[in-house]
Amino acid sequence: MNKTYRVVLAPDQRHHLEALMRTGNAPARTQTHARILLKADCGPDGPAWTDAAITVACDVSIPTVERVRKAFVTMGFDAAVQRKPWTGPSRRKLDGAQEAQLVALTCSEPPPGAERWTLTLLADKLIELKIVASIAPDTVRTILKKTNSSPG
Repeated sequence: MNKTYRVVLAPDQRHHLEALMRTGNAPARTQTHARILLKADCGPDGPAWTDAAITVACDVSIPTVERVRKAFVTMGFDAAVQRKPWTGPSRRKLDGAQEAQLVALTCSEPPPGAERWTLTLLADKLIELKIVASIAPDTVRTILKKTNSSPG
């Protein structure tokens, strides 16, 4: 068995994974990764299954087995078992009332010296009126793009 990333679990790691499997309280993905590590263990207590056998037993793809093995060797035990923290989009900058104020401002007369509202003028006015502490012009654009109103 010539693998680039060989999983050799310490006795305490093996015990932790087996306990995780016994309780059944962990998320399904965590349990699957624990099962993969237990079957891929090349240590003295491990069965050292092949990737193909693990794939069939755990109902996952070979790349998944390879990823879990690689994560264990390169990033450690926790990284291989636990889910990565969510890095999705951040929460909304403006709530509904603030968005309504932005739309009303957009439909109002532009400031003296300006022919029309620009995104920068709108962002600066929102800050000046203390509707928000800070906002980028691009955020104003995104919010206005999602509204169904037309300034015309």
